[in-house]
Amino acid sequence: MELPVAWSVVLVLTGAWNLLIWPRFWQRIAADPRSRDADGRATRFRTVHAVLIAVSLVLGVAVGALGVLTLL
Repeated sequence: MELPVAWSVVLVLTGAWNLLIWPRFWQRIAADPRSRDADGRATRFRTVHAVLIAVSLVLGVAVGALGVLTLL
C-alpha cells in the first residue's frame, strides 16, 4: 500500500502517542478510590476504563503498525 510519507509519519506518531499516554492513564485509574469497592473488588468505573484503555492500545498498535508498513 502506498501512502505519502507525511501521512505514514502521522500514523506512527499517533500509534506511539496512544502507547505512551494510555498506560499512564491506567495508573491514575488504578489509584483512584472509585476503582475498588469497600470489599476491594473492581467497580464498573475500573472495568469500563480498563476496556476503553485496552481498545485504545489495540488501535494504537494497529495504527502504528500501519504507519510503519506504509513507510517500507
